[in-house]
Amino acid sequence: MSDVLNKMKTRRSIRKFKPDQLPQEVLDQIIEAGTYAASARGTQNTIIIQVTNPELRNQIITRNCEIGGWEKGFDPFYGAPAILIVLTKKDWANRVYDGSLVMGNLMLAAHDLGIGSCWIHRAKEEFETEWGQELLRSLGIEEEYEGIGHCALGYIDGEYPDTPPRKENRVFYVK
Repeated sequence: MSDVLNKMKTRRSIRKFKPDQLPQEVLDQIIEAGTYAASARGTQNTIIIQVTNPELRNQIITRNCEIGGWEKGFDPFYGAPAILIVLTKKDWANRVYDGSLVMGNLMLAAHDLGIGSCWIHRAKEEFETEWGQELLRSLGIEEEYEGIGHCALGYIDGEYPDTPPRKENRVFYVK
């Protein structure tokens, strides 16, 4: 079996991270993998925002908790020191699909590099707020984008999860 297929089979979501920051070179490799995701008609309408600034990370945690209905003090990012936020142009019909492919590439690249990852939702709701719009403007992003997901990244704290067996009767053949 190829290494790529093996990585696809063994990648799992991580929900406990060490606080140690990832080297920028590692984050750059993961981000680069995201930029090579397939996109409808080759449009490349996705953007990725890297967040390693602890203050902004904490603001994102607060917003995510408010949207998710969690009490203050809960960390929906499980202590991950790095967050990659994937957004796509709001007027693009294939935005969710294209952004999802980017998220998949980010998580597979992280796994290949020995880094844990987890897809965290509520980016759409975050970037519909004035707070989210202001964050985009502060980065010089003027076009309208929709949040697709957050890719929480970090060193795994604990054992790597086993790969559960696949459910049966999920593939059908028409020959």
